[in-house]
This record gives sequence, structure tokens and C-alpha cells, in this order.
Amino acid sequence: MSALLLYFADERAAAERLAATAGLPCAEIERHRFPDDELRLRLPLAAGEALADTLVLYRSLDRPNEKLVELLLVAGEARRLGARRLLLVAPYLAYMRQDIAFHPGEVVSQQVVGRFLAERFDAVLTVDPHLHRIETLAEAIPHGAAVSLSGAPLLAELIASKVANPLLIGPDAESRQWIEAAAAGHGFDFGVCSKVRHGDRQVDIALPALAVQGRAVVLLDDVASSGRTLARAAELLLAAGAASVDAAVTHALFAADALEIIRAAGVREVWSSDCIVHPSNAVSVAPLLAGALAQLGVGTAGEGNPD
Repeated sequence: MSALLLYFADERAAAERLAATAGLPCAEIERHRFPDDELRLRLPLAAGEALADTLVLYRSLDRPNEKLVELLLVAGEARRLGARRLLLVAPYLAYMRQDIAFHPGEVVSQQVVGRFLAERFDAVLTVDPHLHRIETLAEAIPHGAAVSLSGAPLLAELIASKVANPLLIGPDAESRQWIEAAAAGHGFDFGVCSKVRHGDRQVDIALPALAVQGRAVVLLDDVASSGRTLARAAELLLAAGAASVDAAVTHALFAADALEIIRAAGVREVWSSDCIVHPSNAVSVAPLLAGALAQLGVGTAGEGNPD
């Protein structure tokens, strides 16, 4: 079976890295915005040409609202043109936080978006989805293959190459799984802060009961958005005597002035994966994603469906 990786212009570099690593041809989806903000999309298909049997669509879902419309349009047209298998590679997967209704009438966006993706794609691959009260991504995406990968080992390799004898610190209890995964492969010391959030931009943090005096500390988390949590943790660590504080995150959302706030708090270096295109990108998840595609029978290990 033939396979093709499709991408949009703003993610060309990351998509081409994945295509090269996975041994897949790739092509850009043409995108035009009308004056009224509607989109015109065009798949890379010449007259009389057949569409590939398997399409891998690369679209990271940071700033997701318009991108979800793109997925709706592309998936529908691809099926109409005869694509037998559609796989979505969304290194960052949006709307996973809201998994219950905290107040009457609140939309549980995880369930809505999960079903939306499950109805259109045979597989969804992502990295470090922000899951709270569910154990697996398949609970959010109930049909097809739901593949959740971890960027922690890649970030750990990067940290090992940059910092001697680091102390890994997670900014809150939810970061424990990434901290433990990153520390395990290298024997790093680690600890996890406790956090109480008072809104999108106000947090209280308590450091773990660890000696940080003179240590090179690396804050590690799955996502950085407002930057307030990392900034507050860095301030506390430096006040407690840490020799330096760096930060490593899988998803560099960094809304508005987040990066400036983190640096103003004394963070020395900020590293991220290329799940979201950002100047802080320091490690590529292409090998991770290519391996997962191969397990699904697409790319280097053989194109198409192994069944």
C-alpha cells in the first residue's frame, strides 16, 4: 500500500523531519484564507492522480480551534477521494484537560474532541497528552488506535548532555510521571513540588523536602503555558540556594509573555521538544513518532496496514 505524509506550511520543518526519519514521502496541503476568514484547502493531488491508500496528517494542535476545522475538512475530502487509512500525528493534543464538568452545563471538551478525532482517523498519535482522571488515551479517543508517547526520555538525554549531576524537580504532583520516567534512565535525583492554583495565572508552590543548596536544578514538565508555575518554582529554588535552574518541557506553549516571565525568575536555559514549533526547541520527537508509525505498519518498517 502507498503512504504519504501531509502537512501545513507552518509545520514544514518538523513534518519533514518526521517524514525523513520514517522513510515516507511528504507533501504540503495548500491553504488559503478568504477575507471572511473561511479557509480553502487543497490536497496535493494532480489531475488523474490517485490519492495514497494511507495518509499520515501531521498537525500539532496548539492554538487548536482553527486547526480542528482543518482536520474536519481534510479528513472528509481524503475519505471522499478514496484514502483507506487516515492517521493523525498531533504531537500536542488539545482539549485534554477538561475531563469532567466542574459546574452544571460545562462542556467536557476531552470527550467531545476525542470522539471528533475517533470518528475521522484510524489512529491518533500524540506525545505527553495532559490527562488527569483517566489512565489511557484510549479512554478519550474511543475508536481506532490511540497512541500516547512520552517525551521524558528524550528530554532526559538532552539534560544529561547539558548539565552535570542534575537534580530534577517537577513543579506539581501531575509532573511526577514525567520526572520519574526521566530520572529512571540516568539515575538522576528528583523531587516534586506541591501546588495550589488560584486561577490561570496565580499559583502557590511548596518545594519538596530535598537539599537543593549548590545543586544544578532542572525543572521538568510536560507543558509550559502561562509560565507562572515554572517561574515561581525557580524563584523558590534559587532562594533555597540552588546553584542554577534550567527548565525542560515537552510542549512549549508559552502564551503571551510566559518565556520572559520564566527568564526574569532566574531560569538560565529553557529547552523544549519540537512538538510545538518554538525558538526553545532543542530536541526532535521525530524518532519517537517514526517508531510508533512503524508499529502501526507505516513508514520504515513497511507501508500500509500490516493486517
